[in-house]
Amino acid sequence: MKVLHIGKKGVMDRYIAPDSFVGKMDRVDLPSGLTAGEYLENAKDADFIIADAIAPVTAELIENMPNLKLIHSEGVAFHLIDTEAAKRCGVYVCNSKGMNATAVAEQTILLMLGVLHNVIANDAAVREGRQITVKENYMKNGNLLELGDCSVGLIGFGDIGRETARLLRAHGVEEIFYYKRTPLSSAEEEAAGVHYKALDALLAESDIVSLHLPVTPQTKGMADTEFFAKMKEGAYFVNTSRGELVDDSALIEALRTGRVTMAALDTLNNEPVQADHPLLNVPDIADKFLFSPHIGGITASSFKRSYGMIQEDIEDMARGKVPKRIVNR
Repeated sequence: MKVLHIGKKGVMDRYIAPDSFVGKMDRVDLPSGLTAGEYLENAKDADFIIADAIAPVTAELIENMPNLKLIHSEGVAFHLIDTEAAKRCGVYVCNSKGMNATAVAEQTILLMLGVLHNVIANDAAVREGRQITVKENYMKNGNLLELGDCSVGLIGFGDIGRETARLLRAHGVEEIFYYKRTPLSSAEEEAAGVHYKALDALLAESDIVSLHLPVTPQTKGMADTEFFAKMKEGAYFVNTSRGELVDDSALIEALRTGRVTMAALDTLNNEPVQADHPLLNVPDIADKFLFSPHIGGITASSFKRSYGMIQEDIEDMARGKVPKRIVNR
């Protein structure tokens, strides 16, 4: 059996033991971004594809791999895999659901604290010899907040949203709102320490709004002009999900008008991010952004969990069983 790995070379060497079931397979490692023809030239006969979560797996590729049985995302996201083409060809698509919940939740808390404490501007103030001036201004104005001073709205409440809520409670946050298409039961809400709000109400009442959604036709670009206009005046915006959820122009306008105080983003639209990205070229509001390089879900522990799931699903498939994590059933 053969596996095609589309992603960073060396990842499988680090997380799959050579003497494991998958480790013993013939393997072709190729980077993302190649044409279907280039993949087919090297691995047309592969039985399995393991793909970086932001690597496209197209219909052309799927339809021309006669032995293909399963495509597995290295992460939670699978929106760049043509799931319908896979379904037509009898190929399962799986993801590593839950593998990065702790890591992304930690990154979310980091970014929330980062904007509340304006870490970039305050770091610069110390380096420039303005430490005492900044400190005294905070003391005088009383505007340095703790997470526990804030109400937090989580849009989406899957594995990552739940873990984020748990960490928020540990930071003393008492008002944690959530929105999802199907609300939890009262018992589930009580156990999670959260309260359901319709989306408009969540936006209007939350000091911090945080996205925890996949990219779908319904969610793509959802954070648009209307979305930001409904947010509480001066609230903070955090996105550790996908950049495609956000209308960049709308976010820029919301920051310029003060509707949003700051935005903390682990992911931007059109990755890999280049220097000409719209959000990197607004000097008048550059200090209203806190960025991180889409590292929320790539801790070593996340990949260990992911490759444990990948190995289990491929083993099941190879032995005639149905894999556990199908997303195109």
